Amino acid sequence: MLTTSGEFELGVRTYLTRLNDSFNNEVIENINLLAQGLREAWCNGKNVYICGNGGSAGNAIHLANDLHYGIGACGNGEKCKGIKVEALPANGAILTCLANDIGYENVFSHQLETKADEGDLLIVLSGSGNSKNIISALHTGKRLGMQTYAILGYKGGQSKEIADVSIHFSVNDMQIAEDTQIIVGHMCMQWLSMHKPTFQRPKINARTRLHERLAQKYAA
Repeated sequence: MLTTSGEFELGVRTYLTRLNDSFNNEVIENINLLAQGLREAWCNGKNVYICGNGGSAGNAIHLANDLHYGIGACGNGEKCKGIKVEALPANGAILTCLANDIGYENVFSHQLETKADEGDLLIVLSGSGNSKNIISALHTGKRLGMQTYAILGYKGGQSKEIADVSIHFSVNDMQIAEDTQIIVGHMCMQWLSMHKPTFQRPKINARTRLHERLAQKYAA
């Protein structure tokens, strides 16, 4: 028997409640840290790299588009160039070559070794936080002096402890976990579109500023 309209509505409302309840105060504080880090990368001409697997890979590609074009084209009416951003899962040739030759656990970290510089920003998207290639990317990013951020579900996994900033949604549901990735990205996108940089600001050490913000957060 097909689900009745009442049962379906209850399922929808339950889903939305679980999604809404996952945005606690710490999550919102850490989304703010990500937004600030993205803006500093924008101001300083730094690169942003995003990675994930499966649905999270699709979200990484989606958010790269928003940061590349969307933030510069919408908001307060002032158009400007977007952030220098790349979704590491986007190039199928590179991904399959690296997976075949050096192992799938290295498909993101190897790209970072080649492309990333100190002060660049890494965002990993993961439901469990335990994917080997995500963990490897975080370790590589930190070794290279990148700012590292993770948007995670479930218990956060190992990634929660490795990333400089972990935006952890404590939900045992992969679909909601993937929803939160896009929502966080869109929240940052809308804020950034209203706070476009002048590109005349002095250079700053973004990683130092991140640690200053984290110190302020935990001192409060």
